[in-house]
Amino acid sequence: MTRTPARVLVALLAAVMITSMPIGAQAPEPIRYTLRFPAPQTHYVEVEAVYPAAGQQAVEIYMAVWTPGSYLVREYERHVEAVTATAGGRAVAAEKVKKNRWRINTGGAPSVTVRYRVYSREMTVRNNWVESGFAMLNGAPTFLTLADKTPRPHEVRIELPAGWKSTATALMPIAGTPNAYRAEDFDTLVDSPIIAGSPVTREFTVDGKKHVLVLEGDPSLFDADRAAADARKIVEASRDAMGPLLYPHYYFLNMVVDTGGGLEHKNSFLTMSNRFTTRTHRSYLGWLGLLAHEYFHNWNVKRLRPVELGPFDYENENYVKTLWVAEGFTDYYADLLVRRAGLSTDAEYLDGLSNQIEAVQTTPGRLVSAVDMSSYDTWIKQYRPDENTANTAINYYPKGAVIAFLLDARIRQATSGAKSLDDGMRLALQRYGGDKGYTPAQFYQVMSEVAGIDLTAFFKTSVETTDELDYAPALEYFGLRFRAVDPKVARAFLGAVTRVDQGRLIVSGVRRGTAAYDAGLNVDDEILAIDGVRVRPEGLAARLEQYAPGAKVQMLVARRDRLTPIDVTLGTDPQRPWRLEPRPDATPEQKSRLTALLSR
Repeated sequence: MTRTPARVLVALLAAVMITSMPIGAQAPEPIRYTLRFPAPQTHYVEVEAVYPAAGQQAVEIYMAVWTPGSYLVREYERHVEAVTATAGGRAVAAEKVKKNRWRINTGGAPSVTVRYRVYSREMTVRNNWVESGFAMLNGAPTFLTLADKTPRPHEVRIELPAGWKSTATALMPIAGTPNAYRAEDFDTLVDSPIIAGSPVTREFTVDGKKHVLVLEGDPSLFDADRAAADARKIVEASRDAMGPLLYPHYYFLNMVVDTGGGLEHKNSFLTMSNRFTTRTHRSYLGWLGLLAHEYFHNWNVKRLRPVELGPFDYENENYVKTLWVAEGFTDYYADLLVRRAGLSTDAEYLDGLSNQIEAVQTTPGRLVSAVDMSSYDTWIKQYRPDENTANTAINYYPKGAVIAFLLDARIRQATSGAKSLDDGMRLALQRYGGDKGYTPAQFYQVMSEVAGIDLTAFFKTSVETTDELDYAPALEYFGLRFRAVDPKVARAFLGAVTRVDQGRLIVSGVRRGTAAYDAGLNVDDEILAIDGVRVRPEGLAARLEQYAPGAKVQMLVARRDRLTPIDVTLGTDPQRPWRLEPRPDATPEQKSRLTALLSR
């Protein structure tokens, strides 16, 4: 699911403007919003915004078209309606001048009041949801701001419907006014989700900083006490890896709404989970990994970012080639921090890392697109996958995580265990944190400096080419190996991804290099029979077990309702060869290196 140091720059510029003003000059007036829910069951939030106009004849306001951390133009303005304006006590024109902009004719009034409604019924961490019992609001799809980009505070007051009890957000509260908050600038407003309703909360303190776990939706079956205690362990493990906690407070906003997803923010995150998440070890471990991922972003992305991610252009794409660091390295640390916090076992950690490696090595697109270009193309590919995506692109989440693992091993080996990727990330934060940002070359240089060797060739090959990754040095260093494939177990393999749709067995994906791809099986084909015998929707795997690798079969499919025979030469099941395990002959030194990786 990022972005912010832009706001640091804006805040610094605002401070300079304020301190350099002549005596008697005033700081920029805030924009003041009031949020109301007169009929929350209809899924609307009503917004009243008062904009300073400073006597101008007209002002222009706009809505962001994307939200940081989710790199797709989402056209939030499509949910805005009933935009009206008043100035000087009378109605004035509010003319839409672009897809996401309005011009307000103020008539020279000192301020203008704009009212509008936002339809809010998309249960994702990137958008808004309002219903009878609660509201989940993100900044980008909610707030229209002034287009002049003058750094100024934004204040938000929330009027709760009857029965709603409280609000939760990382925004700074305005003393003396319930449910009222202040952001130092628009970046902060966008980066601070708001939960309103009757949330369950748990607080804990680490290094004098308040941390709040917030549960809204249906948290009745969610073990809040256990989750808060384990969140604390992850905070402490993250601090040990990255250094001091740099935020004033932190909010873990978790919507218990039986779906998934997560999005990081500077002093909070927003995630979604199932009401039964804490009931089974597997589902809870997955949630802890999500928590660790989004929380680790408060260093990696929120305070250490690619140079392109700030200041933000909220109306256009912001292209960047290093999301394999921003997201991939964060994914690497997610499982690592859960293990270092004592919340998973060594075997569970290796299983998670194996999944990352397997995701890379079984994606044909790794040989087509370099991971830095997958990052660059995220605006058109990552959030718009289709049936051919796996054949043409590589996901920068798992490949970035695997690169981080290989890099960590190289740094440790080059420094005889004295340094690690933790040291590299801390140095990068020190050198390029805040409003600076790093380029790919600068990131390569910092890691080389920590390792004491030139890692440029390693990065160029693993990041900027489609060459296969070299796992041997890392496996040797940690005393690991890939689980051997049993040559006695040779099963037939088709290579098509299928789904059951209304009782029909439908092909939903065909990967390059498989029997299905070579034979010409198509996405949306309905598989009916093999060698003249019907294949029931749930019976494909069992039917394939009746054949040996290399067998020639004829499949009958329905393609746009026309019966079509296809000759297929079955391949060999690869048996998941990318599963990591400790070598039985690992030396004590290799074992101690693995222990050092997994320990705080």
